[in-house]
Amino acid sequence: MSKYNAAVFVKMEKLKNFWYTITIKNKISLFTGSVFLTILVAVFFDAILIRLFMIDVNNIMEDNSRCGEIITVIDRETELFNQYVNSTTSENEDAFKLAMKQTKTAIYAIPLDYARLGENRYAQLFSLQTCYDVYCKYRDDLLDGKLPKSGLYAVYNMQNYLHNYAQRFIDLTLKEGNAKYNELLPKVFMVPMVAVILGVLLFSSVLEISRMMNKSIIDPVLKLANASRRIAANDFRVDDVVAKNQDELGELIVAFNKMKYATGEYIGALEERREALDKLHAKEVETLEAEKQLDAMNLELLKNQINPHFLFNTLNVIGGMANLEGASTTEEMIAALSSLFRYNLKHQEKEVLLSQELKVAADYMYLQKMRFGERVTYTVDCKVNADNVMVPTFTLQPIIENCIIHGISPKVEGGTVSVEVSRQDDKLLITVSDTGKGIEEKLLEEIRGSLGGKQTSTMGIGMGNIFRRIKAMYEDADMKVDSIQGKGTQITIILPYRAGDSIYTRGD
Repeated sequence: MSKYNAAVFVKMEKLKNFWYTITIKNKISLFTGSVFLTILVAVFFDAILIRLFMIDVNNIMEDNSRCGEIITVIDRETELFNQYVNSTTSENEDAFKLAMKQTKTAIYAIPLDYARLGENRYAQLFSLQTCYDVYCKYRDDLLDGKLPKSGLYAVYNMQNYLHNYAQRFIDLTLKEGNAKYNELLPKVFMVPMVAVILGVLLFSSVLEISRMMNKSIIDPVLKLANASRRIAANDFRVDDVVAKNQDELGELIVAFNKMKYATGEYIGALEERREALDKLHAKEVETLEAEKQLDAMNLELLKNQINPHFLFNTLNVIGGMANLEGASTTEEMIAALSSLFRYNLKHQEKEVLLSQELKVAADYMYLQKMRFGERVTYTVDCKVNADNVMVPTFTLQPIIENCIIHGISPKVEGGTVSVEVSRQDDKLLITVSDTGKGIEEKLLEEIRGSLGGKQTSTMGIGMGNIFRRIKAMYEDADMKVDSIQGKGTQITIILPYRAGDSIYTRGD
């Protein structure tokens, strides 16, 4: 018994290992197939039961009914024949003619089918129908006066023969019907029992596959979600997510752990760097050189800034899409996220082509649409040649991110983010607008006041850095903020129009 248990345990472990190695799509297909098989087996046994009760048993009951009807109509015709012979009234004649029609219909209602009736019943029915044909000739000849009155006794004798033939046919039908019913009876009890046993086994299999799907898909996704929430709260000391999966979800978990570690180390280094710079430039912050150095550092920090909340919410979306879709959608999301990271971390130029900024903004909005679905729409109206216009690096995406986080995300119905680029004389106008919740009037006044001075703390890190950079790069650059609470916000960046051969193309 112990060897048997050990063998079963080994097979179960192999099955579990196989389950963890197959793809999520195959897991879902296997689960769907098991459910379909369960339904198919149930339908199959239902069909068998329907055949047993509605076809086989019904045939037995129908044969018995037809045989009983034959004996009934023969006896009735005999009775009405006597009445008509004794009293040839029109009423008796009509009743007798109706009885003759009913007798003929009943006798020929059962077809002479040897395969269905069998040898004995076929012979008896053939004799009955042959006797009936002879009886009809004698009866009709007698009624038409073609036979003497002594022929009446021959008709009576034939009626007795008909009754006897019909009775014997009924007896054979009942006997064979009972035999067939006794033959079907074990099947009637066996089929539901087999159906119940198979149903229990298949239902248990579906439950087991469902439990394994829960353990291999839902549990790891929940672990990823919990870890993401802690990382979004800047807690990078969370333990690595552990799962046995060797499928797409397993690869995602490995990448998640690596990104969590790298991001934690990177943000820690940035924090140490920021603290060192604060101490180094504490006494020089009022000087022009300190402002230039701080602007340069803010640019680097902005370019290398990674929003953990956005990063790991995106990973949650990727995990959900991997659960529901094929690999193509997941690949597109990862490609967009990788493109965004590469742009953030590797571009060192102060200026880039407008087309590059629009591409990064499009990648960012693609990921947000995967997260928010139909709640978010994104439009671009570029009225200049984006491949021949230079703009400051990392200008569009932080503003669009503000629109999503502070404008669109708080609204249940979502909204639209629009980008419009146009030229007025020697100025390039970039307008980013949203249909979000808008900015409170008091806060809007504080932000507009910050645009007129050097302090940009009210504007937030992203917009403040962009404003300081464009003012440092271009003397006549400017930024405008307009908003109506409950309807949306519009941010306009005014830059000098620079063609693609700008000196900033190659960096410092």
